[in-house]
Amino acid sequence: MAKRSYSLVAAVALTWLFLGAPSGLPGMRLGAQVPTPATAATTNLLGTIKTVAGNGFAMTTDKGAAVTVTIADGAKVLQLAGSTDLKTAKPSLLSEIVAGDRVLVTGSGGDAPDTFTAKRVILMKASDIAQRQAEQQADWKARGAGGIVDAVDLSTGSITIAAGSTKTLIHTSSKTDFRRFAGDSVKYQDAKPGTLSDIRIKDQLQARGTRSADGSVQAEEVISGSFENLSGVLISVDPAASTISFKDLATKKMVTVNVTSNSEIRNLPPQAAARFASQSSSSGRGGRTGEQAAGQNAGSQRSAGADLSQMIGKFPTVPLAELHKGDAVIVVASQTTSISKSVTAVTVLTGVDPILTANPNGGMDLAMSMGGGGGQ
Repeated sequence: MAKRSYSLVAAVALTWLFLGAPSGLPGMRLGAQVPTPATAATTNLLGTIKTVAGNGFAMTTDKGAAVTVTIADGAKVLQLAGSTDLKTAKPSLLSEIVAGDRVLVTGSGGDAPDTFTAKRVILMKASDIAQRQAEQQADWKARGAGGIVDAVDLSTGSITIAAGSTKTLIHTSSKTDFRRFAGDSVKYQDAKPGTLSDIRIKDQLQARGTRSADGSVQAEEVISGSFENLSGVLISVDPAASTISFKDLATKKMVTVNVTSNSEIRNLPPQAAARFASQSSSSGRGGRTGEQAAGQNAGSQRSAGADLSQMIGKFPTVPLAELHKGDAVIVVASQTTSISKSVTAVTVLTGVDPILTANPNGGMDLAMSMGGGGGQ
């Protein structure tokens, strides 16, 4: 029985080793806790190699702990390549392990809390992980669809999403894998298991699956989350407290935004800012009524927001310390709660002065993009 239990644990751990690349891409599950095998004296550590020296290496576990691992005499080093089946693993050497590789080590704790003696090391090379990431990203680009949730039908398992003026019907089934984003992150490793009933109108959603001739998607995987889109001109920046404050253009209310290690701050180049400002602004031409012009403006904003969302990941990052009072920003943030009136930033986009000038009542809504770079 003990052997059978260990085999099950090993299979789960190997899946996390292969799918746990530190990339934040879909299908890359980081931060997973590896269960303890049936033998109480033996434990597993799962993480990423930092340095290799002598007869061991330093690693950071998926729980964030720094551990020095010593390879015991006679220990096995096995390498996986493109599979989580241990039967396909090939013998390897400590000398083949380099920084960035993923490892699952089995053994016992040393004399100090930050030391470990490994009896077995299962290795996944960083190069294999990179290839897996590229394949996953390409699959999301090819078979993914995303936007803002417009409708949810629990009786049929269908979801309607809107990206600009385009609406897409997402079909789900008992085989669909639902995941729900944490409030302060659109990184895949921070998402939790979810259900169809978790999804709400105005949520941001990405689905991956087979697209039918009518444009609908039979989803294999659905990832969703509730986020706020805010915009305004910074009134204060506090790098020490990791916060920014501004009056949101849409609600006219003061907002304090927490900027964490998960938050991305990116700068929109001037040429791109001018292009998106033009795309999102209301022309009001052709004798349209005020209501028609408002509807056109809303559609233009959604379309521009969808296009911009696909490109965010390509813009340069900037540190919080480089933001200043008077800078214009568009922010994707967690929703406020009854407990906290502040929000946590997922994405802060600067260099958006032309966009806010063209849209004085609120910047465009940004959506996450699992396959296009944004929100990775």
